[in-house]
Amino acid sequence: MAYKSLLTICADAERAPQTFAAAASLALAQDAHLEALALGIDRTQLGYSYIGASAVILQASQERAEDDVKAVEAAVRKAAAAASPSLRWSSDSALAMIGGMSNLIAMRARFADLVVLAQPYGAGHSDEEETIIESAMFEGQAPVLVLPDGPFDAEKIGKRIVIGWNQGREAMIAIRHALPFLRAADQVWITVVDPPQHGAERSDPGGALCQMLVRHGVKAEVSVLARTMPRTSDVLNRHASDMNADMVVMGAYGHSRFREAILGGSTRNMLETAKVPVFMAH
Repeated sequence: MAYKSLLTICADAERAPQTFAAAASLALAQDAHLEALALGIDRTQLGYSYIGASAVILQASQERAEDDVKAVEAAVRKAAAAASPSLRWSSDSALAMIGGMSNLIAMRARFADLVVLAQPYGAGHSDEEETIIESAMFEGQAPVLVLPDGPFDAEKIGKRIVIGWNQGREAMIAIRHALPFLRAADQVWITVVDPPQHGAERSDPGGALCQMLVRHGVKAEVSVLARTMPRTSDVLNRHASDMNADMVVMGAYGHSRFREAILGGSTRNMLETAKVPVFMAH
């Protein structure tokens, strides 16, 4: 199995070229079609109208969203022009009210094998970027590859992969979706952080998963690590750095989105701090 339909959603004209270039590199490697959605967001209209709301304000907000989407679309087309002539791709543009974003993104994401998105947190990032990722995973039921802001080599994505394994449902779903990457990788580390002493895998943490992946032709081994840092995500990030990994695969939102937004969690922390692409699914 390979990824044949890739989707990238760009809502920031400055970061759209890097996101599109990475998605294009993956599409070429997988012999896949890449669809790019340029998204403009109307932040005034919430999907309904207020009595007495100024028509001037609503119109100005829509015009700003139209300007944004035109800038994103121009950035995408410029990046596509610099890509390989053999790239098969298409693009579309849309304006979305804040209240209608999830349905639009879900409709596009559910027909994609993989959604490639930019990192949602950091200086200059909008709040809607987190909504884009969550909508693709939850409503769209699609795996998402989140790309870091910093420089990375798109040609080498998925050669050395760290899996965050906690025996959870979300992690297993992410691993199954990531099998095309895992089978093609030079090395895969199944990383178990501070496994429970009385858990189902207490005698051989990660052993059953390793056996399953090896039968698929994955060059996998198990790394059992102590939680020597405050957060599990910190341990995963350090291990990825120590192994010179170029991708992390993990389940997303094992806790509720509300809890992670308020109290934090591995998903949010990884999205904030990861220096390599993170493959996630829920």
